Amino acid sequence: MKPLSIIFISLMTTVALISYAAEQTEPEAKEAQPTQVEQVNTENKKVEDQQSVAETKTEDRINTLEYKAPELKKVVIENTKADDSKILGSEQSKPAEKPKNKVEKAVAVAQAEKAVTQAKEALTANQQAKAKQSRESLAVVEQLVKAYNARNIEEFLRVYDENVEFYIFPNELLFKGKEKLIERYGLMFKKLKCIHSSPIKRIVHGDIVIDHELSETCSTDKNVIDKRSELISSYQIKNGKIVRVLFFR
Repeated sequence: MKPLSIIFISLMTTVALISYAAEQTEPEAKEAQPTQVEQVNTENKKVEDQQSVAETKTEDRINTLEYKAPELKKVVIENTKADDSKILGSEQSKPAEKPKNKVEKAVAVAQAEKAVTQAKEALTANQQAKAKQSRESLAVVEQLVKAYNARNIEEFLRVYDENVEFYIFPNELLFKGKEKLIERYGLMFKKLKCIHSSPIKRIVHGDIVIDHELSETCSTDKNVIDKRSELISSYQIKNGKIVRVLFFR
């Protein structure tokens, strides 16, 4: 019995010591374990600290040369195939083939000389036709001036076309036709004692004659010039007749 009681007493003592140790440890654990509110506050503080650190790093990157702005991607345009459709006039002329021997060279030279001769003849023909037309136009205007100075109304009218038109530059129509021409110049020839027109400068080009002329008139005495003026007139001649007169004021 005695040993059993000793064992029982020892067991009780051990249980008492364990209970005491647990009572002493529990307050310390309670003191060390944070509350739920404290845990939430701690987590929020950690998040704020992390955001603050991230913002600080971002500002540091912006304020230093180490920060690189995002690069914009370049738009790549694919090269499309060129339009190879044939358009009138887009084809390039082929260069002439070089002569391979002396015979071909002589033929090429002869053809070139012939082409040059034809071009000269055509140019000469045009020049000759233009020169002939200029001579005819000049002859008509000289007949006009001669009849004008002689105050010969019949010869004066002979060089004009029936539907001749008189203009003031640039396009103001004065009158048209020989009847109006007779009314204007017939009366002037009878009224004046002398009329004299002489060219200062004359330009003849094909069917156009331009006269810069000096006009002198006598109103009372044929030996006394009482009016002198300079005029510029343009005459257009067709088929040996003046069809259009343009006065420049």
